[in-house]
Amino acid sequence: MERPRFRAEFLHPRYWPLWLGLGLLWLVVQLPFRMLVAIGRMLGSVMYYFATDRRIIAARNLELCFPQYSKAERKRLLKENFASTGIAFFEMAMSWWWSRQRLARLAHVEGLEHLQQPHQDGQGVILMALHFTTLEIGAALLGQQHTIDGMYREHKNALFDYIQRRGRERHNLDAIAVEREDVRGMIKQLRKGRAIWYAPDQDYGAKQSIFVPLFGIPAATVPATSKFATLGRARVVPFTQKRLDDGSGYKLVIHPPLEDFPGESDEADCLRINQWVERAVTECPEQYLWAHRRFKSRPPGEPKLYKKRG
Repeated sequence: MERPRFRAEFLHPRYWPLWLGLGLLWLVVQLPFRMLVAIGRMLGSVMYYFATDRRIIAARNLELCFPQYSKAERKRLLKENFASTGIAFFEMAMSWWWSRQRLARLAHVEGLEHLQQPHQDGQGVILMALHFTTLEIGAALLGQQHTIDGMYREHKNALFDYIQRRGRERHNLDAIAVEREDVRGMIKQLRKGRAIWYAPDQDYGAKQSIFVPLFGIPAATVPATSKFATLGRARVVPFTQKRLDDGSGYKLVIHPPLEDFPGESDEADCLRINQWVERAVTECPEQYLWAHRRFKSRPPGEPKLYKKRG
């Protein structure tokens, strides 16, 4: 995809409310980091009481994935999750508009060599990530250390799409946005030795998935990671990020590449990925995106796990 360009139509009055909102957000994120975290937590508390549908989905996911927790423990975790979601709103803006130097001070990176070595060898990397609430800022911080291409879906609002892509790509001066449906484009970039951010932890429907356990529940899991690794002749390198409790920033970990991957079957690979997802999520469950209906698709004959909306 070409880099985003400003268009005269963005000055049309229909975009003025969005410009106003973005301008106010820009002003707010000039505040110190710890203050933004505190404001984000307050925003998350408000969301907890008013985003009813999302709260119900997240609560159900926590019930399914952590049945060993008491109701009180899950409620505490749920509230912390909404606080993390509120903070993520400002983290997104920070990653778009903070100076590179100011943002870089928040990064605590481990395992960068696991990205650098394949690059030196001319081998592509599937940077296997997860949908944590810290996703946006984690990608921005790592992008300052190593060029990362990203799978991308165009936003319906053209102005927001422009702002979002411009904010994301400024950390990777030679980064390329690959359309999520452009499989050929992704394979081409991997064969060039590029690193591409990719998250396999959402439900994309039963038709293109395999049902393997996730937290003990059959979950529709896409085998695309294995296919991309094979066709792109790429290494699969897990990546996690975590907001640190002491307010010093974020811990980014590039884990060692998966050995013997792809394996003997798509089912075995999907199970291995889900087991890694479990371990990563369990380390900081309050920062995971629980508002996604991860178990929406069900094996034939299995009952639905979420109540019908309204």
